[in-house]
Amino acid sequence: MLIGLISDTHGLLRPEVFDAFDGVDLILHAGDIGDPDILTALEAVAPVTAVWGNTDGWEIRDLVPEVARATIGSGEAVVIHGQQFGSPTPQRVAAAHPGASLVVFGHSHVPVIERVGRTLAVNPGSAGPRRFNLPTTVAVATVVGDSIDARLVRLLG
Repeated sequence: MLIGLISDTHGLLRPEVFDAFDGVDLILHAGDIGDPDILTALEAVAPVTAVWGNTDGWEIRDLVPEVARATIGSGEAVVIHGQQFGSPTPQRVAAAHPGASLVVFGHSHVPVIERVGRTLAVNPGSAGPRRFNLPTTVAVATVVGDSIDARLVRLLG
């Protein structure tokens, strides 16, 4: 199973995301979506599980929850934005969801993939407008049975 991981689009869905997510079975969006049309465009690629982030307005908040779960392989993914933690880290988000195989979060715009115990914590970074001199990125996770790995994909811009 291939899973596209994305966050912090802030109203901009870069065309390279479609290449990065070619062949994915599921997309997890960790909030700060910015425009509901982004979810519609991603749903043309694969089913989407999304959450709202701190900059999302009521239109997005009416469509998606603050925390979402999805079955992936024989485990569970948890999707959050991360504002709940102030400055989210892999350790903090994994500790808050100890039964999850995968926790996807955003908010900081800092891409990171880190295994914390049996949980893979992934911040795919910011896929929207460039901010804070950070790269624009998404991630792709591969699930085979109980095994989950992920890699970052750098976007242009």
